[in-house]
Amino acid sequence: MFRTMMNGKIHRARVTEANLNYVGSVTIDQDILDAVGMLPNEKVTIVNNNNGARFETYIIPGERGSGVICLNGAAARLVQPDDIVIIISYVLVPEEKAKDHKPKVAIMDENNKIKEMLSYEPEATVMV
Repeated sequence: MFRTMMNGKIHRARVTEANLNYVGSVTIDQDILDAVGMLPNEKVTIVNNNNGARFETYIIPGERGSGVICLNGAAARLVQPDDIVIIISYVLVPEEKAKDHKPKVAIMDENNKIKEMLSYEPEATVMV
């Protein structure tokens, strides 16, 4: 048996752009992708803290150091620039390894710079 586990999380990133006239996806600064172990073309779930929208798309790598978080195509209708989003990737883990799996969680600042890296999801913690 396999369990679907959170593998990487970009917590409280600020949307920098929304581009309706693109085929689809989310563009994310390559430095952020490297930090959380996400890859180009990987499926992600995005949660918009401003309006509650929750949707799936795939990753396109953005310019290193740019802080870009750009929703493209139809997903651009679910966000506005400056919205706060959570971006989550998942991995299938064999049952016997699931309890030891450690995700990479990047806590972002208001400029989409990583202010803290965690290897767990904090319990009952409010992060603003």
